[in-house]
Amino acid sequence: MFRIIRKIVPTLAFIFLGLGLLAQGPPNPPGVVHGNTTDVGGSAPIGSGIGIMLMLAGGYGAKKVYDIRKKLEDLESLED
Repeated sequence: MFRIIRKIVPTLAFIFLGLGLLAQGPPNPPGVVHGNTTDVGGSAPIGSGIGIMLMLAGGYGAKKVYDIRKKLEDLESLED
């Protein structure tokens, strides 16, 4: 019982004491900036980010295929 209390009390202390340690308030809502209205997210381009992500995923997949083929070749050479 004492071991459970020794684990629960510090955990609850970290949770409840950490709630008051926020560094700053939330940002202002989007609105009129110098006469222009802005949407949430602005005009951030996502096309190049998706392309980069696809290239990284393709490279990761190619590495996995290479590793599997190499492992299969090593197993086949051990069998001979």
